[in-house]
Amino acid sequence: MPLLPYSLARPLLFRLDPESAHDLTLRYLARLQSTPLDMLWRQPRTDDPVTLAGLRFPNRIGLAAGLDKNARCIDAFGAMGFGFVEVGTVTPLAQPGNPKPRMFRLPQAEALINRLGFNNGGLRAFLHNVQRSRMRRPDAAGRRNPMLLGLNIGKNAATPIERATDDYLTCFDGVYPHADYVTINISSPNTRNLRDLQSDAALDGLLGAIAERRAELARRQNRRVPVFVKIAPDLDTAQVDTIAAALQRHAMDGVIATNTTIARDAVQHLAHGQEAGGLSGAPVRAASDRVITLLRARLGPDFPIIGVGGILRGEDAVAKLRAGADVVQVYSGLIYRGPELVREVGEALRQMPRPRSS
Repeated sequence: MPLLPYSLARPLLFRLDPESAHDLTLRYLARLQSTPLDMLWRQPRTDDPVTLAGLRFPNRIGLAAGLDKNARCIDAFGAMGFGFVEVGTVTPLAQPGNPKPRMFRLPQAEALINRLGFNNGGLRAFLHNVQRSRMRRPDAAGRRNPMLLGLNIGKNAATPIERATDDYLTCFDGVYPHADYVTINISSPNTRNLRDLQSDAALDGLLGAIAERRAELARRQNRRVPVFVKIAPDLDTAQVDTIAAALQRHAMDGVIATNTTIARDAVQHLAHGQEAGGLSGAPVRAASDRVITLLRARLGPDFPIIGVGGILRGEDAVAKLRAGADVVQVYSGLIYRGPELVREVGEALRQMPRPRSS
């Protein structure tokens, strides 16, 4: 257990508006990571290795993209016991995101709404931070930390949707040498028209271009980096079938299900429940599990699925695996439960049967 129980820190953080609390937390994590003071949140990593997409995950609990958009706190999150950490979404150019206020807590529902809009410092600053991470460097004996790093990429808000592929390829070229896997984010509801990329023709064009560029980079760098695609929970069966077919057609290595939802049925009666943006936390759990189940039925037993959405307790993560996921990620649950959730989920999943290897 971390030296500082999150139950002591949370009331102080929740007195601040959500984005201020978020920024303050990241600022202190960045400043104190890889110092003796990281004992405040450091805890052992659950040993529960699994191989997916040719990668050896040291355990089945990861951090979802969106929390550390600029890759400033890789070492801090690694010290919390995650088996894999995904940072971003990064865009080619820095952008401020949407106007504030743009993040809202719904504590009664253990939920968040955000409309941040890919606010980040741009690709150059992002890569600088990734390369600064001590966790990515071998130690004196040449041993590398087993935690995996995913780099999540998107498009700038000002880039027309017809030119979106250009932005994705620019980011893909930049992150490829530094990633254990790359995630193509086509499912944020906070960048105008972005979810249109989940449609048949647009998805084919984007994934075809990524597959072609990946083949070139793999030949040039003698290293094939797995590519995952992150999709929305607000999809019907036909849309899931279309996406699943495209993933297989273009030899993608896995899928992340799911991003935030635009549905408001579960929270419309709550303060801030009608705010625009993506809803995350407990209310998205069922929709995420539904999409995972559909994907598993369509993709077969061996296609890697990362499950994310509504994991607040160990049993929520277990349900993700039972729905068909191989490993899971958390975001909102970390805000509500703190680092203790990482250990709880890791131990709960360690009791589950071994998933498929691919």
